[in-house]
Amino acid sequence: MQVTGMYYGSQLLRHVDFPTSEVLGPDASEDEIQGLIDRHKLIFIKPLFKGGVGKKGKSGLIGNAADLKTALREKERLYFAEHRHGNAFAKANGVTFEGGVPAEHEIYFSISDSTVYRAPTMTLTHRGGVDIEELDKKDIAHVPFDAMSGLKAFVVANALSDIGAPKEVISPLVQHLPKLWELVHHYGMTTLELNPIRMRPGKDGRLTPVACDFKCGFDRDDPRWQRLNLSDHLFVADTSEFEREVNQLRTHQGQSDVFVINDKGTILAPTFGGGANSLVTEVLGEAAIISSDFGGNPPYEKMKSVARICLKHWLKQANVFFIIGGKSNNTDIYETFRAMGDALREHFSQYGPTPVYVVVGRGGPNLVRGMGALAETCDSLGLPYRFFGFDSAISEVVNYAKKIDEWMKAGGRAEIAARLGLKIDA
Repeated sequence: MQVTGMYYGSQLLRHVDFPTSEVLGPDASEDEIQGLIDRHKLIFIKPLFKGGVGKKGKSGLIGNAADLKTALREKERLYFAEHRHGNAFAKANGVTFEGGVPAEHEIYFSISDSTVYRAPTMTLTHRGGVDIEELDKKDIAHVPFDAMSGLKAFVVANALSDIGAPKEVISPLVQHLPKLWELVHHYGMTTLELNPIRMRPGKDGRLTPVACDFKCGFDRDDPRWQRLNLSDHLFVADTSEFEREVNQLRTHQGQSDVFVINDKGTILAPTFGGGANSLVTEVLGEAAIISSDFGGNPPYEKMKSVARICLKHWLKQANVFFIIGGKSNNTDIYETFRAMGDALREHFSQYGPTPVYVVVGRGGPNLVRGMGALAETCDSLGLPYRFFGFDSAISEVVNYAKKIDEWMKAGGRAEIAARLGLKIDA
């Protein structure tokens, strides 16, 4: 996720007139904070993190206050809060003050691209406000829909009826939720999540859905996100020199999304495809150096530049150079593998050889030709390698890469170094 929280979320949701909680930023005066308390009786103080880091509430990083003194104390506690969840780490720089929204019902809603349905998919439950993984599957609707026709009201209505949602929430949600597809579609989002949407009762008893937390991600190679005029700093949270170099290569053709997971990791895994990226990042854990998606049929020159940057920054510490992706529909495997092989050859020529094991798992056009080109490079450099085709499960290939990493740590790295004429510690 690139944008999280209601400070920016409320601004984005205004584009489609979706109701939101009242939010003040880190520069709010004491009089403004007191006014927020007077209007809502209870307010929440949340740290402003760049990028998406989950489980903040469970880590005690959301404060609440019913008076100004408590609000200012929570502001001091959370303004520069640090938070780690899994491999993700973030440091806050500011807080938001959000008015409480009284409600009996909480809703979870998201839109994302599904690799199962090959279509945008709505996920919806009337039991929001908690981790969706904790819910019974019968309470959750996963509904794919046609991107051309959009998210229609009847799709939302049928989904809510199927999961047994209370009747009083159906009509308001049917009225407002389809607007969110407009936000996703018109501004180049890949993911949008609201959790919770709180159903606020009005004076007439009718419920209004109010967004109380927001997350979204953008396809930075889709120019439509630029219509929002978002600040550049939203996309450069604690960016390393490596990430900046790769980001400079953004073009319309080919993705170049990277994030450093563990700068002490031992598996360098250029990954192709969002689904593969999620699986690889999760399974490799702390061994993974980077999380990446270099799909979208990158041309030879771009792929060679991306590989060159990855190798320059990380190959020296890597035990495994792990090229992994699903079965491509349009990426030319020969062009990408030839580019990566040439970058590897030039890296050895410029910086000298380094002991590394090459593992590949891929499918797609010109696969055999591409593997042949990469194998020729590995043979010429004296590097061991193992290639897996489209008929191998990605999970099995990832586990194989982990086993090779363990073997390298147990003496394999020294063995390859000796073969290359290098002297290193075992």
